[in-house]
Amino acid sequence: MGEEQTSGPGEPGADRPLTRRELRLARERRAQEREAQQAEPQQAEPQQAEPQQAEVRGPVAPRVEPPALARRTVPVPPAPADGDEGRQLRPAHGRRALQGSPVDAQWSGTGPRAPGRSPFPPVTAVSEQQGEDLNDALAQATAPSVATGVPTQRRGRRAARPSTTGLEQITDAPGEAPPDDTPPRAAAPAATGEEGAGSDAAAPAWDWHPSPPPVEGEPDPVTGQLPTLTDLLDARTEPASGPAEHGWRGAVRRATGGVLAPAPGRAEREQRAAVASVQRSLDGPRTVVVINPKGGAHKTTATMLIASTFGEHRSGSALAWDNNETRGTLGWRSQSSWHQSTAVDLLRDLDRFAAPDSARMGDLDAYVRTQPGAHVDVLASDEDAASAASIDAEAFRALHRTLTRFYRVMVVDTGNNMRASNWQAAIEVADQVVIVSTVREDTAQSAAWAVDALRATGHEDIVRNAVTVLSDPAPRRDRELAERLHEHFGRLTRSVIDVPYDRALVAGGPIDVDALSPDSRQAWLRVSAAVAEGL
Repeated sequence: MGEEQTSGPGEPGADRPLTRRELRLARERRAQEREAQQAEPQQAEPQQAEPQQAEVRGPVAPRVEPPALARRTVPVPPAPADGDEGRQLRPAHGRRALQGSPVDAQWSGTGPRAPGRSPFPPVTAVSEQQGEDLNDALAQATAPSVATGVPTQRRGRRAARPSTTGLEQITDAPGEAPPDDTPPRAAAPAATGEEGAGSDAAAPAWDWHPSPPPVEGEPDPVTGQLPTLTDLLDARTEPASGPAEHGWRGAVRRATGGVLAPAPGRAEREQRAAVASVQRSLDGPRTVVVINPKGGAHKTTATMLIASTFGEHRSGSALAWDNNETRGTLGWRSQSSWHQSTAVDLLRDLDRFAAPDSARMGDLDAYVRTQPGAHVDVLASDEDAASAASIDAEAFRALHRTLTRFYRVMVVDTGNNMRASNWQAAIEVADQVVIVSTVREDTAQSAAWAVDALRATGHEDIVRNAVTVLSDPAPRRDRELAERLHEHFGRLTRSVIDVPYDRALVAGGPIDVDALSPDSRQAWLRVSAAVAEGL
């Protein structure tokens, strides 16, 4: 390494201008010289008048010149050994400077530097600027990349080695691939003795090829299909739920004319979610079958209220059907109509609806009983005490084929005889089974026996997807029994829902949905939402 050229203050070398510190020292030195010159005439007279005193005092102490400022040097690490050309050097500390920018006024040139030339003096090893360039290259290598693509060459893990002279040596451990989201790292410039070595931009260690953008007309790379109208409609954002409409939040909104519009509370959000579940789109007619082989288990009540809830929130097209083989009570629990026709009468005139082009929805009004305000029709079972007619499996299938052309949701009330052919036929066409029981030992045991019978006859899937409804028969509930029933049916069916006691249903007359308590209506809405999830 050549000797370093330095020059004293005030004596600039031919190869560089004065630094600021050297200029400041030169000005201070000239000011001291002027002060010394002004003080010499005043001191000459005392020296002549008292020569002996001057001799005693001795000569004036010589002025000490400030030492020459040497150029700052950087510790130079030892030259790389053979086979270490692939090493990359990175300063352990220091700021990251742009490549080619002047740092600490180290450039000794007198004019604009040539393009591609380093503004720093040549060195035989790694200089400070080269260290800064390495630091900048590493900073660019570790910065997030805006390009997307897959590297074409595998790069190893960076393993640190013991640092020397303030520089940390980084090597690549072979055999390991870089992360997919890491951009390529630039290679370190080689340390040579030629002028300007290491100052030019180094080539990256490996190429980076971004993945091509999707081409119009090509299928999706994941699904392999082109987008359709359904995909476009599914991409729409869901509308906002809107402000509260019930409770004190709704009262505040109405009182302020909408100036204050609180968001709905938890109960109202759950109600809206249940309504949305009931209103979900169906790809065809659906059949819900309500079962319990014991009377007094609230099967008829559940059939009527589930059908009414679907009809209310789906704007009609719901049917409550009494599928008792002889006589049921659904017709008695519904509002009376101008006729007394039943399923037996519809079965007798079923040929009228055989031709799809001639059958009309209005023709069914002579056989079903429309419930005012409930948006549901009721098809009662045979009510003639002198009649010997009965509905068997073949009759049920014929009625079911015809009614599915006019109703989207049919809720079927079954009898107490699980061995009856029409009972078995209803289970065969069921899309959803609802197991109803009161919180009583006898009705709960009957429901459990029905579940065991279904599983024994190969209907495990129907039971697994079923919904269990536990209705309170009295204002005071048996909590211990209710917990037992939840534990038992919760392990067998998909959902178990409690329905509170309602005084409006005790009398046993026609069911008036508007007379139900808010808690009861909310509970049956939850039941209907759970049923809709299984459709």
